[in-house]
Amino acid sequence: MSDPGRDPDGGRPLGPGDVRDRPERWEVVAGSTVFEGHVFNVRRDRVRMPRGAGTEVVGRDVIEHLGSVGVLALDGDDRVLLLRQYRHPVGRLLWEAPAGLRDVAGEPLQRLAERELLEEAGYRAGRWDTLADVFPSSGMSDERVRIFLARDLTEVPAAEIDFERVHEEADMPVVWVPLDEAVGKVLAGEIHNMIAVTGILAAHAARARGFRDLRPVDAPEG
Repeated sequence: MSDPGRDPDGGRPLGPGDVRDRPERWEVVAGSTVFEGHVFNVRRDRVRMPRGAGTEVVGRDVIEHLGSVGVLALDGDDRVLLLRQYRHPVGRLLWEAPAGLRDVAGEPLQRLAERELLEEAGYRAGRWDTLADVFPSSGMSDERVRIFLARDLTEVPAAEIDFERVHEEADMPVVWVPLDEAVGKVLAGEIHNMIAVTGILAAHAARARGFRDLRPVDAPEG
């Protein structure tokens, strides 16, 4: 077994400064698409393991996902905007942050986030920052999510929003929750949505640091 405190490539000790995700791609000797859907496909790869087991090749199923963005909206009273939506796969009404799929080719992520905040919640923001980048289920999917922090909020009259909410989005109540209270709800297991949980905790940490470490909206995803 490799020493958990040493780099398996160079053998040198690892420390806090090494804790940074990096790109790497192990050899795929064969692959095929086994399912094609609207939002995601499923691909089956045969991957060569580079360490430990010699030339062993193992199967890995990969969900190819469009990717998405989320918006943690924070108003001048340090309240976060959450909306409730039915999610069929988990059989629950979940409190979430506004979010949407990256389903328009070439659309800047901030523009997508602006549209989702407007269409789902009825707000525009005067200030945008990158709050967090996450792979929500990296053991099975290549989906990536950028979560933005939106501030300097302005409510937009419903008559000015050219968007019809249908299906699960037809009834999405919006509630403003004090940020500290929202953190408590996360820790109490009352909020489960990944974007909401990550956004709330990241916004709380960012506020404690005076929001000085936030990245610009066009920061590389890495």
